[in-house]
Amino acid sequence: MNNLDVSSRCVCVDTGSFRLPHGCAVVSLSGLTKCILSIGAWINTELKGLETIAPLVHSVDETPEPISTQVQGTIPSWINGHLLRNGPGKFEFGNTHYNHWFDGMAMLHQFKLEKGQVTYMSQFLQSDAYKKNNESNRIVMSEFGTLSLPDPCKNFFQRFLSRFEMIEPTDNASVSFVKYKGDYYASTETNFMHRVNPETTTHNHHPSLQHKFIAVNGATAHPHYDPDGTTYNVGNSYGSKGTLYNIIRVPPEKTDAKDTLQGATILSSIVPANKSHPSYYHSFAMSENYVVFIEQPIKMDLLKIMTCKLRGKALSEGIYWDPKQETVFHLVDKHTGEVSSVKYHTKAISVFHQINAFEEDGFLMLDICCSDDGQAINNYLIQNLRKSGDALDKVYNTLCRTFPRRFVLPLNVTSETPTGQNLNTRPSSEATCVKLCKDKVLCQHEDLHGDDLHEFGGLEFPQINYGKYNTRPYRYFYGCGFRHLVGDSLLKMDLKDKTLKIWYQKGFYPSEPVFVPSPDAVEEDDGVILSVVLIPSQDKGTFLLVLDAKTFTELGRANVPVNMPYGFHGTFNASAQI
Repeated sequence: MNNLDVSSRCVCVDTGSFRLPHGCAVVSLSGLTKCILSIGAWINTELKGLETIAPLVHSVDETPEPISTQVQGTIPSWINGHLLRNGPGKFEFGNTHYNHWFDGMAMLHQFKLEKGQVTYMSQFLQSDAYKKNNESNRIVMSEFGTLSLPDPCKNFFQRFLSRFEMIEPTDNASVSFVKYKGDYYASTETNFMHRVNPETTTHNHHPSLQHKFIAVNGATAHPHYDPDGTTYNVGNSYGSKGTLYNIIRVPPEKTDAKDTLQGATILSSIVPANKSHPSYYHSFAMSENYVVFIEQPIKMDLLKIMTCKLRGKALSEGIYWDPKQETVFHLVDKHTGEVSSVKYHTKAISVFHQINAFEEDGFLMLDICCSDDGQAINNYLIQNLRKSGDALDKVYNTLCRTFPRRFVLPLNVTSETPTGQNLNTRPSSEATCVKLCKDKVLCQHEDLHGDDLHEFGGLEFPQINYGKYNTRPYRYFYGCGFRHLVGDSLLKMDLKDKTLKIWYQKGFYPSEPVFVPSPDAVEEDDGVILSVVLIPSQDKGTFLLVLDAKTFTELGRANVPVNMPYGFHGTFNASAQI
């Protein structure tokens, strides 16, 4: 039991020689004795000597014209299309710099794959935030973790009055790409998006505003899609009706060539448990018949957020973790918009990304990546990511790991449903769900992994064969292992026996895996995984990796002679087969 972090966040396995930390309860499970602390996450093995990843969070130059890459191995000739990636690429203007990883200016990356060859190009998103900052050569638009300072050219009185102005929402769409009515948009979590041409990565200089069509103040960068192209999303609104979580539905068809989000409607609204402290959320889940909104204990203090400029604090200062609050799953019927009166509760967890959700035998299976601590969002400061030596080790070892879990939600809870007993009748499932009273069900998850996942630091950035298996029973999902502050391995989980396949090379940092099905696919994992891999110890050490999704072995890589920062999310836009 060497090198174990016995902080109050963790759970450890006791071999009989380890002394229980104060406050632990001892429970015997399958011959193992586990000590469970107040929050109940698995204990994390401390890591020492982490490599610096500072080059992955430094500003880079754009590559506005396509350049060739050097292909090693073989990239299947049937892969024809564009891998689009989004993330921060510029972290300062003049003598001013951003504080948080989420703040950097959006850089759009495009890898064009055609007949076994790859070209690369990138451009900074020409957002209003980017252009205003560039023109002034300083940060003039506030971001999530950075408050812009008053114009030094203004007099003292003007600078004082500027503190009473509301922060202007940023249009720095640096998170992902979303698809509405066949069009791609660079997106973030405000109500600003930029339509992007995947062929060229050129984009509208005037973003589409969601509030022009629907009364929301933002939306996630992770919508869900029905097979017919209908798109669902979730966005907050702050208005005369108070704070609401809104389920948004966008129809699949355009009325004309200039159509963007016309016809978008609010399907349903959910009232927060605390209207002045609603939950922060990054994504949501969707099954065939339900939207699942996760109200988690990462809370937004709206008063602090509204007065952040007056107080001289960044917006991020108004977001906090409240472990005393339970997490609540809200179900919304996609056909009627009805919000279920039954609420499904679990302990305090934080969730950034869902894996999949599907209905079977009267239950809704909700698979998500979650941790037992919601403070990570405030730990991804640029200064932390650029640390080295013991200081970097300390940052990593204080973070709680994220693991894939399944919650089983019974769909047919009525007044006749018995209380106080496990309603999960699925023999292969260890998850529990117990009706406590009329409209409350308490849920306990089951792990979607074996013990070996702990060796790889948990799993995030989950992806599946979305086109065929989203909202359906499935067997495989993919993600990044996190034995560093960013992903340092690629993982494939087989849910049949909870076994892992791993791609790992020391000092290499892969991005979110993107699954691309083969044109003649029969089985769920017939296809490839695409991931952009960065090597911070090498100048221009960047390549696009192509793995066989079935065997998880490398087929080929395309070496790109440029430096790239570590990004967030992406998508594959398939071209017509040639």
